[in-house]
Amino acid sequence: MGFENLLVEDHGALRVITVNRPAALNALSRKVVDELGRAFDEADATPALRVLALTGAGEKSFVAGADITEFSSLSPEEARAYSAKGHGVLERLATLRMPVVAAVNGFALGGGLELALACDFIWASDNARLGLVEANLGIIPGFGGVARLSRRVGKAMASEMIFSAAQVKADEALRIGLANRVLPQAELLPEVKKLADTMASKGPLALAAVKRLLREGEGADLRAANAMEQSAFGLVFSSADAKEGVAAFTEKRKAAFAGR
Repeated sequence: MGFENLLVEDHGALRVITVNRPAALNALSRKVVDELGRAFDEADATPALRVLALTGAGEKSFVAGADITEFSSLSPEEARAYSAKGHGVLERLATLRMPVVAAVNGFALGGGLELALACDFIWASDNARLGLVEANLGIIPGFGGVARLSRRVGKAMASEMIFSAAQVKADEALRIGLANRVLPQAELLPEVKKLADTMASKGPLALAAVKRLLREGEGADLRAANAMEQSAFGLVFSSADAKEGVAAFTEKRKAAFAGR
C-alpha cells in the first residue's frame, strides 16, 4: 500500500523509511502518524527485512516536531486521544523485532526527537539539533519523550533539556549519550547502510531476543534481568539459527541465518 507522506525503500535486508514533507520540515501531522503506524506493521510482517532506518527528506530536518497548525482546534479530550495514538505508534516502533536506527539529518524537535528516541539508537548528522521544546508552547511532550529521554540521558540532563526547551547540537548530543555517532550529513545514510549490512548478517532471532531483554530488563532489578536472560538464552539456543552459527564457526565459513 502506498503512502502520501512517507518514502519506503529497501536496500537488501534494510528498509529505509523517510518522512517526506520537506516543505513542512517533515512535521508529524496526524496523517503522518497514521502512515508511520502502517509502515511499522508492514516492516514487521516482512520476513526478509532485518534492519529498519528512519530519516527525513531534505537537508534541514529529520522531523521538526508535531504539526502545530493542527493543535489550535484540539479539545483537551482530543489532545489526550492524540497523545494515546502517538504513544501506540511509537511503542509499536520500539517493540519491532529488528534493530531500528534513527538517522537524524537535521532538526529532531518535539515529536521528532520522540520518534528518534523510540528507535534503538541515534546516528546524527553534524548539523543536527535535538530537543523536547514543547515548553515553548506551554505544553509537554506527548509521545513518550519524558520517560524515554530520561532513560537515555538520565533524569538530571533530561530535566535541564525539557525545562529550558533546549536544542542540543550534534556534538553535545554525542557527549551526553543521546546520539551514538555524529557524521557529515552526506555520509550519514551511506554509513547507516554499512552498519545495517553488518547487523543484518547476524542471527535475527538473537538480535530480537536482545532487543526484548534490553527493553524488559530496563526497569527490572539485576537478579530479575539475569533470570530473563537465562530463559532467553535457552530459547535462542534451541533454534536452527544457533545450530547454524555454531556449525559455521567450527567449519570456518560464513553463517547463513534463516531466522528460525
